[in-house]
Amino acid sequence: MKLLVISDIHGSLYYARKIEEIYKKENPDKLILLGDLYYHGPRNPLPEEYNPSGVCQILNSLKENIIAIKGNCDAEVDEMISEFELQNSVEMNIDGKRFLFTHGHKNNIDNLPEEEIDVLVYGHFHTGFIKERNGVICVNAGSITFPKDNTKNSYLIIEKNNIILKDIEGNIIDSKEFI
Repeated sequence: MKLLVISDIHGSLYYARKIEEIYKKENPDKLILLGDLYYHGPRNPLPEEYNPSGVCQILNSLKENIIAIKGNCDAEVDEMISEFELQNSVEMNIDGKRFLFTHGHKNNIDNLPEEEIDVLVYGHFHTGFIKERNGVICVNAGSITFPKDNTKNSYLIIEKNNIILKDIEGNIIDSKEFI
């Protein structure tokens, strides 16, 4: 199974179109959205081509393959316009490893979840990385729209025992094998 993981779109139609391009190029089985889909949030500027309704149209067109996590900027009204469910977190078994997908504002590298997991995948901080802490692989998808701390606009691919962090042009930033 091939997973495309994207976080922190924040209402940018420009970057939602990039998601469509990445989706076509990567051809994943599932698209996992790690939250903060439509609203830019009070700490961020307006994103390029701010258009939450347009972002919603693009995401709804992919609804059959979306697994979505609710971020701290996502509200009930976002769930009303989305034709897919927004969950607090999602646990998956991938190639024998226990993955937890979450937004990151509650569980992250500095606040590991209590349940036993092998891989924690999140966004929220807008800084893409792959690190290990206390035996848990911690993966931040970064932000497709608002990268911070000199990181790039990024996304993740999870496939064949590999986690790959890529920039929006598809260049590999980092990768880690999980066995």
